[in-house]
Amino acid sequence: MLIDPHQATLLVVDIQEKLIGAMSDPQGTRARARWLLAASAELELPTVISEQYPKGLGPTLAELKAASPGAQIVEKNHFSCVAAQCLPASLLEREQVIVCGMETHVCVLQTVLGLRALGKQVFVVEDACDSRTPANKAAGLARMRDAGAQLVTGEMVLFELMGSASHPLFRHISKTYLVGEQP
Repeated sequence: MLIDPHQATLLVVDIQEKLIGAMSDPQGTRARARWLLAASAELELPTVISEQYPKGLGPTLAELKAASPGAQIVEKNHFSCVAAQCLPASLLEREQVIVCGMETHVCVLQTVLGLRALGKQVFVVEDACDSRTPANKAAGLARMRDAGAQLVTGEMVLFELMGSASHPLFRHISKTYLVGEQP
């Protein structure tokens, strides 16, 4: 199954100021999430960003919000966005959800399992997910895969959203996001 730009939404889970420093790869995670958000915004992919208890954990990183100014931000206290019932109808109406964020084995995992229980096709962008330890990230990814989520990379997402070299933004996206060193 491929990502369908007319049926997909991007969901970025809890990449927040007071959490990022505790992750195993904070600089890489923020760079890859910013890259994915910026490219997705140019491709006009609907985007939702969740924040876990922002009063205590701080807001989403400013650079991520700047990369996708049209993203809808939702707050939650549950680890799962689905259990928190914070996801907008616009996301729930679509069949596919592309998910990244942190922590892979907690909030991302519980959200993905909830989305799968709702019958959604879920694509987890593993290179834009992180946990405090690589072992926890690996365990979370394995469990999501076992539950039927598709593990993808940011590049896979972009190519599937465009579909072919005849996409009107292919040259621009290629030159901007796919040439040279990527995060």
